[in-house]
Amino acid sequence: MKIIGFIFLIFCFVVALALGSQNQETVNFNYLLAQSEFRLSWLLGVFFGTGFIFGWLICGLLYLKAKMSISMLKKQLTRQRQELDKLRTDPVKE
Repeated sequence: MKIIGFIFLIFCFVVALALGSQNQETVNFNYLLAQSEFRLSWLLGVFFGTGFIFGWLICGLLYLKAKMSISMLKKQLTRQRQELDKLRTDPVKE
């Protein structure tokens, strides 16, 4: 499954490069404070790269959160197992 994801990632990168190399015209880009003229290939590359980085950051943070949750739950499970084993081995007080 990782190989398919990696191939898909390379495919997206190649498509972005192909689109960028075919679009050499300049476009007027209006951003919040000003406006400038940029080559369309440069804008495509910047936005593709920015989206890729943000995507990896978000996925990485969610993965880290899940790993931490799993670790915490494993520790809780071992504590509860130890407590249960202790209760099973202790004699009943009447």
